[in-house]
Amino acid sequence: MVKPQPKRITSENYLKYYYDIPYEGSTSAGKPLRRLRNIRCPYRGIKIISSDAIKGFEKNLAECKTAEEFVNLLHGYTDFMLPTEKSMYAIFSDFANLNPKDNLQNCLQMICDNCLTRLKLEEFEVLDEVDELSRKLSPSTAIKLREKTTRCRQLILSNSKKDTFKRKEFLSSLEEIQPKENEREIFIEIKTKALFLPTSESSKNAFIVKYCKRKQPEIARRIFIASTASIEHVTPASAGGINSIGNFLLTTANGNRYRENMPLHIYIKRFPEIPTYMQQYIDDVVESIHQGKMQGNETYPYKIKKKLFDESEGRILISLSKYKYSEEDAAEAVKEYEHRWDKYKKNY
Repeated sequence: MVKPQPKRITSENYLKYYYDIPYEGSTSAGKPLRRLRNIRCPYRGIKIISSDAIKGFEKNLAECKTAEEFVNLLHGYTDFMLPTEKSMYAIFSDFANLNPKDNLQNCLQMICDNCLTRLKLEEFEVLDEVDELSRKLSPSTAIKLREKTTRCRQLILSNSKKDTFKRKEFLSSLEEIQPKENEREIFIEIKTKALFLPTSESSKNAFIVKYCKRKQPEIARRIFIASTASIEHVTPASAGGINSIGNFLLTTANGNRYRENMPLHIYIKRFPEIPTYMQQYIDDVVESIHQGKMQGNETYPYKIKKKLFDESEGRILISLSKYKYSEEDAAEAVKEYEHRWDKYKKNY
């Protein structure tokens, strides 16, 4: 069933419909973070595009018709782009210089076949690593896993348009395997390794194959939206993570989506710079608090510091040496804010 598209693009439905990221979610606890500006992504290190920019971008996007116009619009956001999106922007820029009146879809279709071949090789590399890990399983469990990966290889090599390899289906199929009690740890490692199958977030080839049949506006949106603000659960909701600001990070939509339900300590193996980026993120948040933002949430740096340490199994150790509040002073500031707020509500 095809998902219906929204009649009108708003900051509330933008991520939901075009990137499948739960931006607003079912809680307002993340609002203090969403109001922040000039924050670096704790996963990828780039500045996050605030939700305020969405409406302006969408308005300008509606006026673009040619490849040259789309490239000129995206040029204003190059400093915010992540590696995959930046490489796509470079491809589109070269194409627009030679074919200014053409469109981005034609650009992708011209190079799609070669990129599909490279994408298949990327997928095989991950499946090879999964199969290698299966050697640590019992023969009966290993055979069940090999059946899954063999089927994937068959689908990848086939040129069938109806029966194709789908990453999500493979990840879901792994849940059908019931490993023995002493195999659970290695099976978690296997499922985590499978998460590294290429996506349009992590692979230029996957991006090109996925979007070669999409229209120009959607392609441009996708490049822009990767760096747009999104609320991330440090402990995933699927793992019992609660909807509380002490469990929230403000990240790029790409960083949020690509992590999926991957344990944070495993995600760090994929991006070893994360501990450094996390410190930059906290420094940015601390600076915002010092500027009078996030009032009533002065304890957030202490809460998120502990959460990150626990979730990363000690790999992320945040310094709060730049923070003017001690933990006790921060708690007192929260109480004072709540008292003023209660007093205000009573008067109005």
